[in-house]
Formats: sequence, structure tokens, C-alpha cells
Amino acid sequence: MAERIINVERSELVLSLYGSFDENIRLLQKQYNVSIVNRDGDIKITGEEDDTFKAAQAIETLIFLAGKGEQINEQTIRYVLSMVDDGTQDELKKLTDDGICITMGGKIVKPKTLGQKRYISSIKENTIVIGIGPAGTGKTYLAVAMAVKAFRAHEVNKIILTRPAVEAGEKLGFLPGDLQNKVDPYLRPLYDALFDMLGPEAFARQQERGCIEVAPLAYMRGRTLDDSFIILDEAQNTTPEQMKMFLTRLGFNSKIVITGDITQIDLPDKRKSGLVEAVKVLKNVEDISINRFTEKDVVRHKLVQDIIKAYDKYYNQ
Repeated sequence: MAERIINVERSELVLSLYGSFDENIRLLQKQYNVSIVNRDGDIKITGEEDDTFKAAQAIETLIFLAGKGEQINEQTIRYVLSMVDDGTQDELKKLTDDGICITMGGKIVKPKTLGQKRYISSIKENTIVIGIGPAGTGKTYLAVAMAVKAFRAHEVNKIILTRPAVEAGEKLGFLPGDLQNKVDPYLRPLYDALFDMLGPEAFARQQERGCIEVAPLAYMRGRTLDDSFIILDEAQNTTPEQMKMFLTRLGFNSKIVITGDITQIDLPDKRKSGLVEAVKVLKNVEDISINRFTEKDVVRHKLVQDIIKAYDKYYNQ
């Protein structure tokens, strides 16, 4: 048996590490099959040599993150554990940069994984950014946060959010109401993100002024979008023709972020995805960045990661 002792000078960091009813410590003990005991700020880890070493690395990383104001929860712990397994936990220190913006609820929006960090850096440095990955990786939410930040800083005059109105096994025509009522459900995730950042009243006010536009992709045809931050969501459901049309709307002093999950294509008749084609066509074009997320970047419930892994395993058999 091996033993390691980690001294933590600040008691609040120990409380953050342990979590409610010691749930965080129980997760670490289960993962590495070790015993973890706190004695007056000294955390003693006992177990097999390799397990004890990894547990110590995980705890030291979590204490560092807690000291930088990060919330230590199950998602954070599981991400740290995956980084420890890869031997890349020291890179997590890069995640403690300033946040992107603050929501109406006072929450600081900032990247939670290295994949998200690279995504944010790409948006800052490139005119067109493509983010591809599974559900729950923050592709759309972080893009909206960057759009709000640019708008508040007067770097752009307008935020434009769009997505193709493609049914996922349901028929759009059966929904009640006029065209706007029919397409609003498809745009709801974009509305939700903006409400979170700006609040419903500020959102409505800016929308009335024409500074924020949320519309189906078909509304983009024939336009030139200057001084705008434009986000195309669910881009896997565009056709190649729609994608080309959208990309050529780019005007001066504008930025485009395209997000999508190529494993969830809902196009009818097995039509080719414009997102899949765009990645191939644009991969070597300067000032265009293509970012890929994995299940490690999922910041939703742990089961979302497990579901993605299960489907990947099933389809790759």
C-alpha cells in the first residue's frame, strides 16, 4: 500500500473539494479504489501506488481549480479524471482565464474544457469558425456568448442567429399558426441562449431595434451582412446549396460561427449535408478555422457522455 499527503492551507478549498455530503470525494474514491481522509487540512490518500498517484494528481488539480473560483461538481471531476488518465491535467490551468460575459443571473460564462477553450480562441482569431461535435458541448451557447460580448463592446452592430427549419421526424406544416409561429420552435435554443445572456426585456428591445435577428436560414438569401456577428446553428441540416448561399452572405467587419453535429443529420431522402461538404471544401482556406469537439467536451449530465459513447461504439462495430 502507498500513502500520499496533500496539504491544503485554505479550509474553504477542502469544503469545495469534498462537496455536499462528501459526494465529490466518494466519486474519487470509487474511481481510483483509494481511501481519502482529511485531517486538519492534510488530505491523506491510501491505496495502490499507481491509483494513489493518480488520485493525488486529480485532487491537486481540483484544488487548483477551486482556488481559481471554479465550481467543483461531478462534471468537473469527471473531466479532470479523463485528463489525469491522459497525463494532460496541467493544461487545465489554461481554463482559468477571464470569462466571456456575465449572464442576467450573474453567472460568468467561460470555457469549461480545453476543447471549448480552443473554440473560443478560434472565434477571436478567425473570421469564419466551424464547430462540430456532439450535443452538450456548448457549441451554440458559447458562440452566442461571444456574439453578445462583441455586441456589448460595439465591435458589431447586429447579432444574427439562424438555423435551417428541418423537421426531425415531425412535419412542420401540421403546427398551428403563421410562418413565424411554425419556425419559432426550431429557433427556441437560440432564443433561450439570448434570454440567458441579455434577459427577455433587453432581448425584445434590441430585436425591435433590428439589432438582434433570429430567423430561419431561408431568410438570409440575397442579403449582404455587414458589421454583424452571425451564427448558423444545426448546420448539419443544410444542403450544400444552402451552405454556399449562407457563407457568401459575409460582409465587411462581420464574423460567422457555424455549429453542427454531423451524427444527427435530419435531411430527407439521405441528401448530402452542406456542413460535411463545407468542412472538406474549406479545410485549407486561410481565416477559416474548423474545431472538433468530443464526448470529453460534453458539459451536460454524465449520461449524455455515456449515450454518445454507446452510439459511437454501436455504429463503429
